[in-house]
Amino acid sequence: MRASVLGSVCALLLLLREPVCRGDEVTSSTVNPCCYFPCQHWGVCVRYGEDKYECDCTRTGFYGENCTVPEFWTRVSQFLKPGPNVVHYILTHFRWLWDIINYTFLRDILMRLVLTVRSNLIPTPPTFNSKYGYLSWESYYNLSYYTRLLPPVPEDCPTPIGVKGQSGLPDPELLVDTLLKRRTFRADPQGSNLMFAFFAQHFTHQFFKTFNRMGLGYTKALSHGVDAGHVYGDNLERQLQLRLHKDGKLKYQLIDGEMYPPSVAEASVRMSYPPGVPVHQQMAIGQEVFGLLPGLGMYATLWLREHNRVCDILKAEHPTWDDEQLFQTTRLIIIGETIRIVIEEYVQQLSGYLLQLKFDPTLLFNSHFQYGNRIALEFSQLYHWHPLMPDSFLINGDELSYTQFLFNTSVLTHYGVEKLVDAFSRQPAGQIGGGHNINAVVTK
Repeated sequence: MRASVLGSVCALLLLLREPVCRGDEVTSSTVNPCCYFPCQHWGVCVRYGEDKYECDCTRTGFYGENCTVPEFWTRVSQFLKPGPNVVHYILTHFRWLWDIINYTFLRDILMRLVLTVRSNLIPTPPTFNSKYGYLSWESYYNLSYYTRLLPPVPEDCPTPIGVKGQSGLPDPELLVDTLLKRRTFRADPQGSNLMFAFFAQHFTHQFFKTFNRMGLGYTKALSHGVDAGHVYGDNLERQLQLRLHKDGKLKYQLIDGEMYPPSVAEASVRMSYPPGVPVHQQMAIGQEVFGLLPGLGMYATLWLREHNRVCDILKAEHPTWDDEQLFQTTRLIIIGETIRIVIEEYVQQLSGYLLQLKFDPTLLFNSHFQYGNRIALEFSQLYHWHPLMPDSFLINGDELSYTQFLFNTSVLTHYGVEKLVDAFSRQPAGQIGGGHNINAVVTK
């Protein structure tokens, strides 16, 4: 896990920097002028010759040499549009007003607005990706790359962040010890628990699948959205190994009369376990890293049981359907259930909004909506929420250390799903922001 955290810290210095020296005059012909990041408001810097540049202000709402002059409708929008702090304050206060909105047609109107506004933030086609710092067909169609919202630092810049700062990046070990490592556990102020923490990791790993053998900018995901690949696998070969090939169901094993994911001996898929763990103790799950934590195995078990339950219902209602139709239809249902949980429970908890968020696909049937999605590299780097993890795990009166917890499938089968859900629902997760809140084991 240390490699993931440390790599993220270093990558963030490159990816999430504020553009520096915007508007500065280029004083040296030996420095790429785009290293000064002169273009504002999402303008794209295009180099001409050694010391000249031009800012492409297309669709930014601004014009001028550095995309700094607002167009007429941009001025109107800036004048009328409330700031983010004002919007957040309104959404988290005035409970009497939101009680009215949440039980009237106004809720649907606001939810449609939320979805369409968010959709419009996705660049289409993608402007950059993790390899190309300029528009290219490769950026558009090659899904093995993460996209990028910010342009990369040109390779010939004098410092890692352009023209300012040190000539080299700081030691990541020092950054972790100085900024991230926990002194004293701080609970999440919004009351998030470990069920939330494990759900966050379980859900996001269907599209955050960094392919480290190729580099931090590459992903193994076949899609960049919610496809339940963490349940069914990210390729057809893995999916077929996990399926029972009868009544649309997934393979499973029974332990003390309870359904759990099959062992790797029963479903021959690659799982990431430490050397020496016997295959009959390795659970075969859609996401190959989910043997790491029993909390992830718990969610994998819940979705396995739900998939097979839905298959039974569909088979009873549609006795003529074959295995393939039962499986494919059930997968669509599982994806829909996932999205609803994410919007109405997970994002609701994150936002703290008094507006009750709603999953209803019909809200967008008559709207222009960008259904396609591409995961941005910045998003992948930001979503390292290791502070959520506690110092130890409290289950049914027992306290388990990380040594007892990691890569231990017996925690799941010994306590069972009900006791894990009860324990994780009661134990607070850590606070994400503020620094100094990552357990030392998680930083390794």
